Amino acid sequence: MTTRILFIRHGATRLAEDRFAGATDVPLSDEGVDQARRLGERLADEPIAAIYASPMGRTQETAHQVRGGRDIPIETRDGLREISHGRWEELTRSEVEARFPEEYASWEQDPYTFSPAGGESGLAVTARALPLIRDIVLAHAGETAVVISHKATIRLILCGLLGIDPRGYRDRLDQAPACLNVVDFQSPVRARLGLYNDISHYAKQPRRGGPALSKWVR
Repeated sequence: MTTRILFIRHGATRLAEDRFAGATDVPLSDEGVDQARRLGERLADEPIAAIYASPMGRTQETAHQVRGGRDIPIETRDGLREISHGRWEELTRSEVEARFPEEYASWEQDPYTFSPAGGESGLAVTARALPLIRDIVLAHAGETAVVISHKATIRLILCGLLGIDPRGYRDRLDQAPACLNVVDFQSPVRARLGLYNDISHYAKQPRRGGPALSKWVR
């Protein structure tokens, strides 16, 4: 019996992507609302049994667009929230590098086990998110459920599910705004990726590299 989870990143926000804003509650931009609406139209005929979302406003707003006219609740789960960058929040990469050079160098080297002051490591996000995904898979055996979360959190979840080295999650994996990922589960520990970072509902081709928080990507 296959359980399908649709992992969705929230739409574009009013804050530029080269600024740390994991724990900062930033609303969707007009573009982001349109992206989420288009994704909702794409999924209109999918037999979605449940929708789970991070408590952040940008994920909640995306969830409402994806739900469309369905009469199902949006289940809020704290484990799906974005990684917190602590005292780096709302700063650009260059600002962080100038103000906290030692922290930034450690984070560039290993963003999985290191965290800035007051923030979270990738490992901490994995520890809170993966058990929740297991619970969702078990609760919806043989059904399709939607999980709406954030860029880093989804990448870390996928690393954990697929056996990808999580130390490279930032440099090797992307998640575009309002993208769709499809993962099928034969059991909570047997996952198969069927679709990754797909934005064909609003773009004709994958996005190219641009402003990013990682020097490696730039």
